[in-house]
Amino acid sequence: MYDLIVPKENLLRKINNLIDFSFIYDELLTKYCHNNGRTAECPIRMFKYLLLKVIYTISDVDVVERSRFDMSFKYFLGMLPEEDVIHPSSLTKFRKLRLKDTDLLNLLISKTVSIAIEKEIIRSRSIIVDATHTLSRSNPYSALEILRERSKQLRKTVYSFDENFKERMPKKNNDNDIEKELDYSKALENCIEKELSISSIPAVKEKLNLLKETIEDTQDNCTMSKDKDAKTGHKSVDSSFFGYKTHIAMSEERIITAAVVTSGEKGDGPKLPELLEISQQNGIDVDTVIGDAAYSGKDNLKLTNEQEIKIVAKLNPSITQGFRKKEDQFDYNKDADMFVCPAGHLAIRKSKQGKKDIGTNQVNTYYFDIEKCKICPLKEGCYKEGAKSKSYSVSIKSTIHKEQMVFQETAYFKDKAKHRYKIEAKNGELKNAHGFGRATSYGITNMEMQGAMAIFAVNLKRILKLS
Repeated sequence: MYDLIVPKENLLRKINNLIDFSFIYDELLTKYCHNNGRTAECPIRMFKYLLLKVIYTISDVDVVERSRFDMSFKYFLGMLPEEDVIHPSSLTKFRKLRLKDTDLLNLLISKTVSIAIEKEIIRSRSIIVDATHTLSRSNPYSALEILRERSKQLRKTVYSFDENFKERMPKKNNDNDIEKELDYSKALENCIEKELSISSIPAVKEKLNLLKETIEDTQDNCTMSKDKDAKTGHKSVDSSFFGYKTHIAMSEERIITAAVVTSGEKGDGPKLPELLEISQQNGIDVDTVIGDAAYSGKDNLKLTNEQEIKIVAKLNPSITQGFRKKEDQFDYNKDADMFVCPAGHLAIRKSKQGKKDIGTNQVNTYYFDIEKCKICPLKEGCYKEGAKSKSYSVSIKSTIHKEQMVFQETAYFKDKAKHRYKIEAKNGELKNAHGFGRATSYGITNMEMQGAMAIFAVNLKRILKLS
């Protein structure tokens, strides 16, 4: 029957044919009691339910409901056409009891990478690294604001099918009281559920289920605006977010080879060694790392040099040209080995400050003739009246920085740098197609689980496309 109903080009059929999910059973075997209690649902089927949630971005209730009538879902889940479905609460228990304390993120990435290597999809020896942010579930709204937003969406959907239903709606809560808003949300839920002609409409049902989940989560956690593991990170000087970061390594073929989830305030660069190590453990032979300036730190350059790996990441501007305004820049005279000030005066002496290899940068300080500075027409903003000296300091570049600066100008560097856009597109796919823009639950453990399922889905889809 499934051969007739589910076409060969169906995504779920392709995934079933691509991967043997028995590795899930083997991984979770120790999570079940073998001689006590009632027979458990098959862990492979439960895992597939979670995968369907990510692929189609739907709630627990809706993935179970759709598996009741969608034959492609039944086929993917290994169900008989007439077989009954699980209760949605079973998915919550599966996540909390069976997947707890499993390194699901690395397990799923390792599995998809091994498939890609086996099928000779990954041929490049480069990994592209970047970090993408995920907003905490509690940000930027309070529990009350989220309840109101969910209620608003539900009402709007109902009115699109029956404008006259407004007359039967409960009176809205206008007080900033979470308990009153919860009471209103429950009243709204009951009002719509009683009207089967409206609540049975799929679009209404989806919004109703989202409101239900929000009500339950608010009651369980008291407030949705507190996520203990989430932290404030910065996308730029003027832009911040509250949530998590997923640090990602990806091959040039756009297969994610490693991922590490952290709170939002963590820096990108320090995670490169871990991403590189995981990628190598997963079977990737790396000779080049492609990233932005965050990954060109001295420690990363040392690590990759030791492994004869090139870093295609531009050095921080403070190393190459300094953070000086154009009008403050002094010109270097190579013949005199001195700097010339904007007014054309040559420094009269220089000295080296700071100790080598003690964690702080050494600097060359150039001193100018103070008597010339006192009468200089460009002294405003350059020379402070009454100062006893005028100097200009430049950080001394380490050998490793000098080598990287030369490498930045090579054709190889410029050609490989063109591949960096691919990881930006992958981040967009995770967020736009698989709901990775916002956390679906609380805590870094749940964030890792969400990342594991989303990355597993995008890797499978990419492998199918390239197969």
